Amino acid sequence: MAYFVGIDLGGTNIKAGVVSESGELLNKLSIKTNAERSMEEIITDMGKLAKDAIADAGISESDVSAIGIGSPGTPDNKAGTLVYATNLPFVNAPMRKIIHDVIDLPVYIDNDANCAAMAESVSGAAADVADSVTITIGTGIGCGVIINNRIFSGFNQAGSEFGHTVLVTGGQQCSCGRKGCFEAYSSASALARMTGEAANANPESKLNDLIAANDGKLNAKIAFEAMRLDDQVAKDVVDTYIEYLSDGLANVINAFMPEVLLIGGGVCNEGDPLLLPLREKTMNKPFFGPGVRKTEIRLAKMGNDAGIVGAAMMGKACFDDKLQG
Repeated sequence: MAYFVGIDLGGTNIKAGVVSESGELLNKLSIKTNAERSMEEIITDMGKLAKDAIADAGISESDVSAIGIGSPGTPDNKAGTLVYATNLPFVNAPMRKIIHDVIDLPVYIDNDANCAAMAESVSGAAADVADSVTITIGTGIGCGVIINNRIFSGFNQAGSEFGHTVLVTGGQQCSCGRKGCFEAYSSASALARMTGEAANANPESKLNDLIAANDGKLNAKIAFEAMRLDDQVAKDVVDTYIEYLSDGLANVINAFMPEVLLIGGGVCNEGDPLLLPLREKTMNKPFFGPGVRKTEIRLAKMGNDAGIVGAAMMGKACFDDKLQG
């Protein structure tokens, strides 16, 4: 049996594990990224963690066919570099070369959102279909597109950035420099911002009590918690948030018409209070003609393992392509 190592590079932690060719995660290890260090130090540690993961799995390096890496930012798989990485000191980082100095295995790189989508396609909530899109709702909005069981990322591996398509012209400032982006209205950060604005405008709202109980810190859970306490202001916040999110998801559906659209991230832990109205609002918006099959919206299920498994499976796909010529 062939094995693959998946490395999930994040701004806080680097995670790695060994994955079977069928997508089964055998083990996982994690170390701190310490992102203030040089890119050479961070990438060298990624190679060392890959070696440790192989040893921890009880196999030898000769049993491993390739290493796949999922990273924020934009890779250049042909050159083996990471062109840039959000929140990390990487510019044209020679990732393949540095890792080869530590461990002599083929190395392939892709965006972390693409890898999460690949994990869901191989082992997760979209394993039964060939065409899916995974939207990850976190600090930002991640998007990974799978077409015919393969990652789609454009000619330059920088595609699928649906978080930075505009929902509201001239709207909220987005981290990308534009205004009114999907991310600025539908990320967990956006929901926290809307919660704070509503709390400030409505001193009597239970939102303020919950924010105070959380040491004055805002997060994406507070509006849902206050809604469960029958707070009308919170209900309005959640309803507005879901409306924006449904607009963005409808745009994704119109663009790709995936058989399955997955949503993941911490906000999705709210379950039915989020999912049920989101499905209802979203499915009224795409351009489905009479008799046309409709996309199904599901919750992603790979969770924290998605980055490792997806990176490994992306590495497998690239390795298989190379074998085939």
